[in-house]
Amino acid sequence: MTNENKIRISELVRQGWSYRKIATTLNISPNTVKSYFLRMNEGNVGACKECGAQLLFLPKRKKRKFCSDACRMSWWAKHPEERKPKAVYNYVCPVCGKAFTANGNPHRVYCSRQCSAIGRKERYGKGNV
Repeated sequence: MTNENKIRISELVRQGWSYRKIATTLNISPNTVKSYFLRMNEGNVGACKECGAQLLFLPKRKKRKFCSDACRMSWWAKHPEERKPKAVYNYVCPVCGKAFTANGNPHRVYCSRQCSAIGRKERYGKGNV
């Protein structure tokens, strides 16, 4: 592969061209394009966590984990245990006495809507619910 081809491959990949399209344009094998680009950008290439599609990491940008919003939402739906809430608050419901946690809400009082309705009735009377 010539130096001109290498420069052209780099330009076309930055423009978003696929390996196959670059290979047809330059009359070389798609595998040659792919292997050259992977060697050239070692450490700058990753894979989508959901579908395994190849991801290109751009300099000075956050490294992507997913190739699309659909893959991102699908993966998080399958792995809810991976979520790490920023703040977890532990409370005891004043109506039923049940212990519960609230993620990210420091002002929560009741464990459910039912307990909230009962609490309002007790607090304000039946007519103000």
